[in-house]
Amino acid sequence: MRLFSGLYAQVMIWARHKYATYWLALVSFTESSCFLVPPDVMLAPMTLAKPERAWFLAGLTTVASVLGGLLGYFIGMFAFHMVEPWLVSLGYMDAYTHAAEWFHQWGIWAIFLAGFTPIPFKIFTIAAGVASMALLPFIFGALVGRGMRFFLVAGLMRWGGHELESKLHLWIDRIGWFTVLALVIGYFIFV
Repeated sequence: MRLFSGLYAQVMIWARHKYATYWLALVSFTESSCFLVPPDVMLAPMTLAKPERAWFLAGLTTVASVLGGLLGYFIGMFAFHMVEPWLVSLGYMDAYTHAAEWFHQWGIWAIFLAGFTPIPFKIFTIAAGVASMALLPFIFGALVGRGMRFFLVAGLMRWGGHELESKLHLWIDRIGWFTVLALVIGYFIFV
């Protein structure tokens, strides 16, 4: 069943669209404060589609993400009472509590690690604001953590380039079904 190859082909068409860069910036900005989709899902195919723009796309993603992180920081600082029900409804309250503990324990290292890992960054940006973390260390940690992550993703895609894109097209259905199977097995093991 070739479900994923059609989706992959459509994603690569979208990645080459003339407005894709604007959408990447918007997703990067909103993901750091409120949106659920990480920018990597756009950055990777866009870099595969145009490997010569890898560093520009990684830089754009980083800057937009840090600016969105500032929005999350200010939400946490001035409007946490308004977003707390949203965090509860999405099941992020435990993650928020852990993030707040990390800030008290590790400070700038918490924002750096959150920026690099797949942990939802918005949780940490909001928690940094609630904890009144110093703004310059917050910006520095976010720039370094997010920058390392997005430049790594773009670098790997650039390194693979058009050859990786064509190989992925051949293997995407197997990878997709393997991922679905792994998620189902993981669900039954851990739930």
